Amino acid sequence: MTDPVARPPLSPPLPEPPGARLSDRVRWVRNVLPVLIVLVVAVVEAMILRLGDPVREVWAHVLFYGLVGPSVTFFSVEWIAEGTRARERAEEELRGLYAELSASHQRLRAVQELMRDLTDAPDLGAVLEVAARGAVRVTGAAHATLTVPGGLSGSAHAEQQGGAQARPEVRPEALYPLRVPIPGGGGLVLHFAAPPGMDTEALAHALAAEVATGVEAARQRTLDLMTLYSVDQSIRAERNMRRLLSRITRTMAERLGAQARAAYLSDQDGVLRLEYAQDTSGERQSGLPAPAFAERVASAGTPLIGFEEEAAAVFPEARTVLGLPMRDEDGLAGVLMLGDSAPGAFDEARVPLLALMAGQATLAVRNARAHVSSEELAISDERARIAREIHDGVAQSLAFTAIQLDLVTRQLRQNPDAAEAQVRAASALLREQIREVRRSIFALRPIDLERYGLLETIRRYVADFGEQNAIKSTLNVSGEVALQPSDEAMVFRLLQESLNNVAKHARAREVQVSLRGDARLTTLRVQDDGAGFDPEAVSGRVSSAGGLGLMQMRERVESRGGQYRVLSAPGHGTVIEAELPQAGSWDD
Repeated sequence: MTDPVARPPLSPPLPEPPGARLSDRVRWVRNVLPVLIVLVVAVVEAMILRLGDPVREVWAHVLFYGLVGPSVTFFSVEWIAEGTRARERAEEELRGLYAELSASHQRLRAVQELMRDLTDAPDLGAVLEVAARGAVRVTGAAHATLTVPGGLSGSAHAEQQGGAQARPEVRPEALYPLRVPIPGGGGLVLHFAAPPGMDTEALAHALAAEVATGVEAARQRTLDLMTLYSVDQSIRAERNMRRLLSRITRTMAERLGAQARAAYLSDQDGVLRLEYAQDTSGERQSGLPAPAFAERVASAGTPLIGFEEEAAAVFPEARTVLGLPMRDEDGLAGVLMLGDSAPGAFDEARVPLLALMAGQATLAVRNARAHVSSEELAISDERARIAREIHDGVAQSLAFTAIQLDLVTRQLRQNPDAAEAQVRAASALLREQIREVRRSIFALRPIDLERYGLLETIRRYVADFGEQNAIKSTLNVSGEVALQPSDEAMVFRLLQESLNNVAKHARAREVQVSLRGDARLTTLRVQDDGAGFDPEAVSGRVSSAGGLGLMQMRERVESRGGQYRVLSAPGHGTVIEAELPQAGSWDD
């Protein structure tokens, strides 16, 4: 990969001076001056000889060789020295330029390192700390403070950058501040030991722009993680298909600012049909066949963006539509659609994240469908069990009662006393069967957890149980109970099964129910003062109404990460206790 910051040349060419170069002039003087001196001397000697007077000749020689010669030598040497000084000035300027270019190069390299560190920073707090340290390193400031909207900030000192070579500490009142706003909000404050120059201010503004880019990238990464977490929570907590699709598509639409959303699911025949949709006019009718664009997305198996006519076929008011296939190793589960009224509204940079969310939505749909299938299977098994129990229990008892009444009609005249005893026995048996039927109906009647909530539903059920079975029933709730919706249903089912067993087997006069929540666990406790039993001897027993034996209840609780305990002994009553993790405690 090439270096994004181009290195400046270390020794740029200097402009040529006017005329010949100094070296050429020196070479010319070296070659011409000796000849010129010989000619001048020859001419002067000839002129002196023509004087004809020895005294004049002597003074002429003194005048020429004592004044003219040194003068010529002086001016020649001075001329050479001036050239040397000019060369030294040029070299000094070149060294200064080299130093400036080296410092600029170091700053550019520091900016490049800062950009790389900002990209590698894992979160917003790390971005701020890296940016503050980089600002000190790049600008040479003594101290840097960086703030962004939301109350986050980062700071760094020069002594933190240099280790053993740290700069001497400067008192805060002796520093010169430079404040630079950051695009998008916040600011960068630099403190210098000397007033900063124009180039330093320009560099600080460039750093602020890079910091803004890094902060925005960190925010986007944080939003992506939060969005994925939100979708994951929807997968784990929701089993209702429409609510599940509503949550997932709403999260995705909010992430993009989309105005319309829809989910088409593949039915058992492989046909895509609308399962959930909502736009500016509200929710739309489900069950409709998928438009051509949804079929195209399903066939392509990759995210696609449609415009104008394709978008309007999905959402009437949309001009842009984004289709995301929900596909896994088992094949196509469906297609998610997001629509917007603005043309070209969707940024392709966000498509990979949305595709990942669509993959999570695929798992959610598979889980919800498996949950529905398991519920349907459980209902079918429950109906078969109820039919079997009615046939083997109530029906047999009623048939026996009918036989007893036939005997009564035969003995009524011959043996009235025996007939009366048979009628009493039949009446007692009928009353017992009526109580059994009522217990079964009470245990099986639907309870609306979504309407009343877990606590109110339990309160109503415990009160009704006491009235139906003539057993003193009390409820104690303490702490804060925060369970996933599916766990709430299981807690109520455990309570239902436990109380049904009390009514049928315990012969109890009183039952106490407690529900307690703390930071990590929700605990359900059902205690009666009945006959008790040996848990080891009846661990596989199935109740008449609920269909869950002690072993099945234990397995259900433990499959959710909880614990299930049964404490009982003949003649000492029974305590059933179940513990389940609170919502959110999985992350601790």
